[in-house]
Amino acid sequence: MSRGIFRFAFAAAVMAAAAGCAGYRWTSRVPEELRTVAVPVFENRTASAELGPIVTQYVLREFQREGTFSIRRAGDSSIEVQGAIISAGQSSLSYDRSYDNRGRVYRYTVTAEVSIINKDTGKVLQDNRRYTGETTFLVLGADMLTGRRDAAARVAVELARQIVDDVTSWPYNKPAGTGRVEGAQK
Repeated sequence: MSRGIFRFAFAAAVMAAAAGCAGYRWTSRVPEELRTVAVPVFENRTASAELGPIVTQYVLREFQREGTFSIRRAGDSSIEVQGAIISAGQSSLSYDRSYDNRGRVYRYTVTAEVSIINKDTGKVLQDNRRYTGETTFLVLGADMLTGRRDAAARVAVELARQIVDDVTSWPYNKPAGTGRVEGAQK
């Protein structure tokens, strides 16, 4: 008899869970007419070569992975994400005493400023918000360049996730912005 009660209780629990989820749908907060995005190459204001294109590449990949927006060229999109890499640097976390006290483990930090612009209305939705990504890397011998290059890709992934999360979760239905953007096209 207890087996029958168990089956009944299990079936009731499954039906209750299904009924509770019946009205739930995964939808985006982004209105359908704004689901196209352009990401011009991020300006690089640092001495770290190729950092702007690397971050831009990962932001585009993250938009593709996330799936809400279709990627378009700058003149064909409703939303444009404009960014600039404003700082990049490393600091030593540990030293190798046997190798002339050179750094062995480093923290690599990159900061970007990003604006989100509604190209249809010309409104700046987000103006120069700062995003920071950081990671650590190991230097073997004197190969700092390889360690920093690998770290740049990991930091770019972190920055891309932050940026795309903000663009997809922006409250597009609420009035926002700081005014009309120079050169905005309708």
